Amino acid sequence: MTDIETEAVIVGAGPTGLTLACELALAGVRALVLEKQPQRAQQVKGGAIQPRTAELLESRGLLEPLLRRATPVDPVGGHFAALPVPLDCTPWQTRHPFPIPIPQWEIEEVLEERAATGGVRVLHGTAVSGVASDSDGVLVTADGLQVRARYLVACDGGHSTVRRLLNLPFPGRPGTHQAVLADIRLSAVSPLVPRQLGHISGLMRQGGGYWAMLAPLGGDRYRLTFGRADRTDTDREDPVTHQEITAALRAVYGDETTLGAVDHASRFGDATRQLERYREGRVLFAGDAAHIHPPLGGQGLNLGMQDAFNLGWKLAAAIQERAPSGFLDSYHAERHPVAAQVLHHTSAQRVLADPNPDEDVAALRDIVIDLLRLPDANRHIAGLMSGLSLSYPLPGDHPLTGRRIPDADLVTEGGPVRLSALLGSGHAVLLDLAGGLPAGLRLPPRVDLVRATCAEDLGAAVLLVRPDGYVCWAGDGSAARDGSLPAAVTGSLTTMPRTG
Repeated sequence: MTDIETEAVIVGAGPTGLTLACELALAGVRALVLEKQPQRAQQVKGGAIQPRTAELLESRGLLEPLLRRATPVDPVGGHFAALPVPLDCTPWQTRHPFPIPIPQWEIEEVLEERAATGGVRVLHGTAVSGVASDSDGVLVTADGLQVRARYLVACDGGHSTVRRLLNLPFPGRPGTHQAVLADIRLSAVSPLVPRQLGHISGLMRQGGGYWAMLAPLGGDRYRLTFGRADRTDTDREDPVTHQEITAALRAVYGDETTLGAVDHASRFGDATRQLERYREGRVLFAGDAAHIHPPLGGQGLNLGMQDAFNLGWKLAAAIQERAPSGFLDSYHAERHPVAAQVLHHTSAQRVLADPNPDEDVAALRDIVIDLLRLPDANRHIAGLMSGLSLSYPLPGDHPLTGRRIPDADLVTEGGPVRLSALLGSGHAVLLDLAGGLPAGLRLPPRVDLVRATCAEDLGAAVLLVRPDGYVCWAGDGSAARDGSLPAAVTGSLTTMPRTG
């Protein structure tokens, strides 16, 4: 007997799963989130929102409540392998050129509140123990509860229970060493302890056989990351002790630095793995359940949340039967290469960030630092690390196709409006910037026609913008005059990316 019937079940109430829940709720999809932990751990973890993620959150009205909870800090550019050259995102035409430091649990709290307002139920303390799927849907067993849904999305982390239950391989490379991440309080500090957040390169220190990074969070609170320079590892499952943290603090920051309390502590590794397919019938994977990589450059949390923004509107279209058969496969086709690229460049960063580089790696670091000081090279890496340069290989010849749309200032009949605000409903937007589209134009459901003017040249007279903020069609409006625009809109929103 089924206890709950819903349209989508999400396993995992981290940033990826909760972002997806918000997106599905926005589209009117009934969703249920199952989370095995009985309560949210108030640990910093992935502690920064990258510029592209900030843009997407702003388009849904979620950035402002997050900014109110962010760690106060002077704006500073991101980094590549902790090298001492801030990344400059301003050439990418973004209103959010700097990473936003904020504890992960604060992100989760804001997202869960939004999901709840959309009717999403989140069941904490509910561990999944069984998954069975057929051509019509999935049956999930969790702590004796049975849930029937049309689709299941696994957002349950690098040790995904769903992935294990389906016996799916997770190919890649095992980790080479471990480190500790701890939220701590200091009762006394030496002059070596940083007083404020800054560029990550200024926070890294070594001493006494340890490397460490101590980031101030306000008052006596700090986020400590450390490891052994000799790469001596402790069993991953062993608890992190006060003595272990004290030894690292004294070795790197001196005997005057005194540990007051440990709020949270855990171990992490630098393994690199990725699922071969993000979809197995009625089961899909997102976030760390689909890919893991070394935690360098602040990529993991953002990669997962952007998975969710890509998947949400597509899954809703599939559930509501607004998309052709096979359209949901575009999620894998678009997002698998993105994660593969992140795995690639975090592997390079792992080499460059080695706390004890040999002579060859030290020489390579010097060369890369010099390159990052060149504007074009900095722009390229900044776009890569921030997500602002991401484009999808969508069909079409227009140069804007597949690229993100900047958050331009528009003027409509109702007055000034930011382009990002047009995406707040989760609909696609057909933007007419030249007034050439005829009145009474019939468009598919969940596509909004907006007539506006823009002081800056956006590169086309008419743009079709997907719900996740990427241009999927652009032109001069001639398609409307010959009557083919509705067909072009429908086709552009539901076609697969180019391959090869």
